[in-house]
Amino acid sequence: MRAITTVGLDADDTLWQNETLFRTTRARFAALLADHADPDHLNERLAAAELRNLAQYGYGVKGFTLSMIETAVEVTGGGVPGTVIADILAAGRDMLASPVELLSGAEAAVAALAGRYRLVLITKGDLIHQETKLAQSGLGDLFHAVEIVSEKTPATYAAAFARHGDGAARALMVGNSIRSDVLPALVAGGWAAHVPHALTWTHEQADLPEGHPRFRALPDLAALPSLVEAIAAG
Repeated sequence: MRAITTVGLDADDTLWQNETLFRTTRARFAALLADHADPDHLNERLAAAELRNLAQYGYGVKGFTLSMIETAVEVTGGGVPGTVIADILAAGRDMLASPVELLSGAEAAVAALAGRYRLVLITKGDLIHQETKLAQSGLGDLFHAVEIVSEKTPATYAAAFARHGDGAARALMVGNSIRSDVLPALVAGGWAAHVPHALTWTHEQADLPEGHPRFRALPDLAALPSLVEAIAAG
C-alpha cells in the first residue's frame, strides 16, 4: 500500500502569482494617501485592518479592498475624498481582472502527478475569484476536487482528505505558507511540503517545523513529483 494516494495543492503563490498584485496595489494605495500618511505607517494601519477584518471579510481581493477603504477613512479622520474611494475601488477591480500568471514548473508538476494521485486544490479566498483563476490557469481538469475554504485548520485538512482521499495520513499538502499549508496539515496527521515564494504575506509566515518526520522542504515545484514518488514508495 502506497504511503501517499492524495496530494493537496495550495493555489495562490504556489501555482500562480498572487502576492505581487497585493504589493503593487499597496504601493498604489500609498500614493493615493501620500498627503495623509507616510508609506510605512499607512502599511501598518492597512495590515492591522486586514487582520482585524479577516473574520468578517475573509481572505481575498474584496476584503482587501474594503480594508483599504477603512484605512483611508481612518488616516484622513473621515475626510477621505470621494475620488480617492473611487480610485481604491478601481484598484480592487484591476486586481480581480488581472490575468493568471502560473509560477515556473507549476503546470509540469501538476500534469506529472495527475492520473497517478488524486489531486485536490485547497485554497483560501473569495469563491468566485478563485474559481475564475483556476479556470484561467488551464489546470482545472487535472484536479480530482477543489476546496475553497475560509480558513485552513487541521480540521479543514482532515475533512478534505477524508472526502477526496484515504484520509490525512495518506495525503501530502503542498504550499508556500508555513502557517496555512504546512503546520495544520501536519497536525491533521498528513505529510506537508513547503515550496517557498519570494513574496509571502507576513500573516502567513511561521517557523519551519524542522525535524518533523512528515515535513519536507522543496526548492521549487519542479522537485515535487520526485518527492511524491519517493514518499509514496517508502
